[in-house]
Amino acid sequence: MKKRWRLISIAAVCALAVLAGCANNGTGGNTAGEGGNAAPAAGESGAGALGKIKDRGKLVVGVKYDTKLFGLKDPASGNVEGFDIDISKAIAKHIFGDEKALELKEVTSKTRIPMLNNGEIDMIVATMTITEERKKEVDFSDVYFQAGQSLLVKKGSPITGIESLTADSTVLGSKGSTSVKNIREKVEGIKVLEFDNYQDAFNALKAGQGDTLTTDDAILYGMAAQDPNFEVVGKPFTDEPYGIAVQKGNGDIVQAVNDTLKELHDSGEYDKIYEKWIGKKPGE
Repeated sequence: MKKRWRLISIAAVCALAVLAGCANNGTGGNTAGEGGNAAPAAGESGAGALGKIKDRGKLVVGVKYDTKLFGLKDPASGNVEGFDIDISKAIAKHIFGDEKALELKEVTSKTRIPMLNNGEIDMIVATMTITEERKKEVDFSDVYFQAGQSLLVKKGSPITGIESLTADSTVLGSKGSTSVKNIREKVEGIKVLEFDNYQDAFNALKAGQGDTLTTDDAILYGMAAQDPNFEVVGKPFTDEPYGIAVQKGNGDIVQAVNDTLKELHDSGEYDKIYEKWIGKKPGE
């Protein structure tokens, strides 16, 4: 009897070994370190971040809805228009052959990176300055627009440039923007009021809640075009190179964007888009 049980036990152990071997050779037993098919971490290419966009059939881009010249929503038509929108259309056309294969979602300076990293949008095309700090959170394309920070004031204001600002001045800005950080660094003790978006900040300036509004000069020129009672003063006091942001690790998307920008420059289409919205050619 003991011998019989010994044989049964040996057979059971062998059977378990065979089953374990089959499991290790199946698709469910692979690990990333052993050349298996483990799911890629967030932001990694895996099967290809760009491929997933193509499978979906449209590109989802985060843009501003409140920034004249770059991304402004027409309340009557519901259309969003501007420089950033035309660049987004060009990227969609490069990927799909159709600029209409594009969905626009509103972002602000504060919400754009969280929305990108939450997967709500594929990229940010929203007057976003490339900085070393932001490179820790996202990957950037090549520079697609060169701006500089300046000041917007009511005509007749004693403020003629950043040198006119003191600790007694009140500056208005947008939450999450580099402009707010820059002005605090350049004028010690200055009072800064931050708003959710540029339009709210501009309305506050009109209402007399501050002495000046600061952001990139290209955005301020758009505000001045909306209301001739205001003007941009002084020379730009920072360099603000705009980049298109994607989730970290999505190099295939970055490459597609950079290829698009090169095509636009090589064909002369970039200059046409620039002049259409900015009113002059690049470098003038």
